[in-house]
Amino acid sequence: MKRTSFAADTCPVARAVDVVGDWWSILIVRDALIGRRRFGEFQTGLGVAKNILTDRLRKLVATGVLEQVPAADGGAHMEYTLTDRGRELLPVVVALGQWAAAAGTPITPVDRKSGKPVRLVFRSADGRTLDPRDVRLAAADAG
Repeated sequence: MKRTSFAADTCPVARAVDVVGDWWSILIVRDALIGRRRFGEFQTGLGVAKNILTDRLRKLVATGVLEQVPAADGGAHMEYTLTDRGRELLPVVVALGQWAAAAGTPITPVDRKSGKPVRLVFRSADGRTLDPRDVRLAAADAG
């Protein structure tokens, strides 16, 4: 069955799903965020078939989420690093982890300086902390 493309959709959520909406892609991004860079590291860590991993890595490079760079150790192979666009997916990955935290999660976002755990929160324009139940999505044309 051929997957429907949302690349040209007017909704930004649909366009994002087009890039990272399958489980392998978002898990590759998660692994890149925790420091994995090499094909073998992704393949071993995820247990994904090589052909599927190759396809997802190509797509993530083509869409500007990852880039291929020479190996940090000076070897002949290439590694994958997150672009700025890819690093901007951190809140998405953290939000998914927070949502599923009731079942336990093996990764925790931490402040680089203090090493203490951090949590994503919503804040109103006046600075109040909001619960997700206090927030709704508004269509762009709603003003």
